[in-house]
Amino acid sequence: MNTQDNITGTTLNVKDFVSYQKGSVVSRTLITKEFGTVTVFAFDKDQGLSEHTAPFDALVHIIDGKAQINVNKIEHIVKEGEMIIMPADKPHSLQAIEKFKMMLIMIKK
Repeated sequence: MNTQDNITGTTLNVKDFVSYQKGSVVSRTLITKEFGTVTVFAFDKDQGLSEHTAPFDALVHIIDGKAQINVNKIEHIVKEGEMIIMPADKPHSLQAIEKFKMMLIMIKK
């Protein structure tokens, strides 16, 4: 049974979906469909994802903490309650300024 089956029709606090782990990045995929995915991540301080590209648009919503998110070589500081869209095929990276949690919504072309 997948996570979506377990949570459909249930009211939940998204901050509780993943826990911080020292020196790690933790993720939990909530929805996987042909057209995209929804995943929640927890990054410990100083953890990140190196620069890469993806063939789909991605929306990052910070649900706790603060991160530096670079999109197409432009630095953005994004904190709890804020979001940023990373367009398809543009280089992007993430770095935890402090530990942070985010919801990543990827929409395939």
